[in-house]
Amino acid sequence: MMPLTAAQPKPMVKVFDVPMIGHILNHLKAAGVKHVTVNGHYKPEPLQEYLNTRHDLDVTFVYEEGILDTGGGLVNAVDTMPKDQPFYIINGDAYWDRAEDFVLTDLAQQWNSETMDILLLLQQKEQVREGNGDYHILENGQAERALDRSGTHMFTGIRLCHPRVFQGQTLRKFSFLELMDKAQNQGRLFGIENKGLWHHLSTPEDISDLEGLNASTAVK
Repeated sequence: MMPLTAAQPKPMVKVFDVPMIGHILNHLKAAGVKHVTVNGHYKPEPLQEYLNTRHDLDVTFVYEEGILDTGGGLVNAVDTMPKDQPFYIINGDAYWDRAEDFVLTDLAQQWNSETMDILLLLQQKEQVREGNGDYHILENGQAERALDRSGTHMFTGIRLCHPRVFQGQTLRKFSFLELMDKAQNQGRLFGIENKGLWHHLSTPEDISDLEGLNASTAVK
């Protein structure tokens, strides 16, 4: 995402004049979420300054001193989350339109604590301009990772997760994919298909293309 990330972390890159993380916080608020934890490492000051302006939510910032990857970063922050109920985990660069505020409520409505440890939001591969086929959705609703990237769906970086998946985990550098694979092997990784559009924003050109496509989706 350079040069846009030369002086700020990727979640602070603006889409429709709003930082990416601002869109995420707006979605969370619309879904009825009250408390949000943000884990950060790279150039955290602009992110912290923005979070301090979000008086509409109870936001906790957790600093990641050394690179811990997606799994270790979550272990670093999990103590700030509920101990006995699922919570959303959202990548800091995930983007979907405000008109599609059903995304998080869809996940919540499909959640089943008896059968699930992790519920993934997946996007049909054909609906993403560039992306890999990360997962298949099986007939019983379970998600199965396609190791050869031949899956029908791409992972959006949006999911619901029960805190029990972190039991026994220590603060170390590791990928959250390790815990997703573990849940899959135990038959407790599920996926639902996103009913709307999710945008894979990896370059400044991706943002320009999105803004040129439909500027009316701005959240202000």
